[in-house]
Amino acid sequence: MRQNILSMDNLTNKIIKDILICIENIDNYIGENKDFIIYDSNYLLQDAVERNLITIGEAMNSLLKKNPHITISNSRRIVDTRNKLTHGYDEIENVQIWNIVIKHLPILKNEVENLLV
Repeated sequence: MRQNILSMDNLTNKIIKDILICIENIDNYIGENKDFIIYDSNYLLQDAVERNLITIGEAMNSLLKKNPHITISNSRRIVDTRNKLTHGYDEIENVQIWNIVIKHLPILKNEVENLLV
């Protein structure tokens, strides 16, 4: 069953838009070149990306509590990443964050954009 914004309440709509804003923030911070060496050497950039990933995870957690049947792949892993960044920050390496940014955020962006259609 296709979900869209018309069938969602205002809070669900806001949460989904917040996720999309964070993804767009990360895209803007990383830029079009998507160069890991630049990311790996820029602590300010790392902090900005990680902060937005934490917000995405927190928003996803709220979304799952509100609507546990929402169709977003890896939703539980997104929350787990937030928890690891927040509580087990010393266990995450930049290459793992980069993998999320390059491989998983485009998928998530597509999914949340489809929910807003």
